[in-house]
Amino acid sequence: MPPETTTATGPLADLRVVEMGQLLAGPFCGQLLGDFGAEVIKLESPGSGDPMRQWGREQAQGKSLWWPVVARNKKSVTCNLRDPQGQRLARELIAEADIVIENFRPGTMERWGLGYDALREHNPGLIMVRVSGYGQTGPYAPRAGYGSIGEAMGGIRYTTGDPDRAPARTGISLGDSLAAVFATIGTLVAVHHRTRTGQGQLVDSAIYEAVLAMMESLLPEYAITGYQRERTGSVLPNVAPSNVYPTASGDMILIAANQDTVFARLTELMGRPELASDARYANHTARGARMAELDDLIAAWTSTVAAETLLDRLHAAGVPAGRIYTARDMFADPHFAAREAIVRITHPELGDLPMHNVVPKLSATPGAIRHAGPDLGQHNAEVYGTLLGLDADQLAELARTGVV
Repeated sequence: MPPETTTATGPLADLRVVEMGQLLAGPFCGQLLGDFGAEVIKLESPGSGDPMRQWGREQAQGKSLWWPVVARNKKSVTCNLRDPQGQRLARELIAEADIVIENFRPGTMERWGLGYDALREHNPGLIMVRVSGYGQTGPYAPRAGYGSIGEAMGGIRYTTGDPDRAPARTGISLGDSLAAVFATIGTLVAVHHRTRTGQGQLVDSAIYEAVLAMMESLLPEYAITGYQRERTGSVLPNVAPSNVYPTASGDMILIAANQDTVFARLTELMGRPELASDARYANHTARGARMAELDDLIAAWTSTVAAETLLDRLHAAGVPAGRIYTARDMFADPHFAAREAIVRITHPELGDLPMHNVVPKLSATPGAIRHAGPDLGQHNAEVYGTLLGLDADQLAELARTGVV
């Protein structure tokens, strides 16, 4: 179990990040940078903090179980950004930082005197990461933009779900997370550029564009052939066999054998090797055209074998297959354990707190989880005292007037 510490270690330990904004789109970028050692100073509103402190369906002892994850490895500092003194404190902190992350509606930072042009006057190497629904430019930039709207505009909502029902969504905040991942990539590219030139820059990550970037060949398919991708339920059109199949034990397993050589191995296992050379199924195009009938053939076979036995046979034959995991399955799986995909952090109130580990794994400079999400304002004295030289009396006065 990792020790609880706020000391930054890892490949990004020389970077100081000031994280502004709230919820997920900006803070997940801060989490990813913190996972690899960046010192992430999160500014939160006094008294309330980031709403993520209350989010999540299930809570323990009245505390969010999402907050300890998205705020892990961060330092919490309270700062009223709507107050001129709070804005001054933010400017002074950012002057000592390498990166500032914000996900307010475009124009908000400028109204607070915290736009990029103003900030870079005191910190020319500053990298400003801006995550928003529609980006910082264009006619929609001023609109309020949530992840769900970006998912709809970027195309993934239209193509998700069953064809006879309204568009569905995944059970996670996909748009926000994708925008944060692309923001993180942009941040690291900007850091590399600054290493070469000494110059900072803006990183503009729009949620709808992050979703659009994942939409494969959707655009040229429509522009060149007139084909509009539609909702197809649990399958991808023309990719077969790749579906969920029943078993004799009542469990469902997923088999992905759409490559020619893998399909041949599957047919051997089924006792139907002739299917691999049958013109109806012999290649990718033919199988895709007969997806439904091929799925029926495979389901008739899988339904006669218990799930564990079937999986053992498929794995031994080199056919990709697996269960559809729930959290319970993940905790019980030996592969998760061997790779430490799940780690347990000591939380001062929740005790032994499991969460997903840092990804990707680096051989020489791995990331680490140093501590779970902090209490509101837990690091006020440390950050304001160390970076800005404020003493206890000054902090007390700022707290009294609602600035911190």
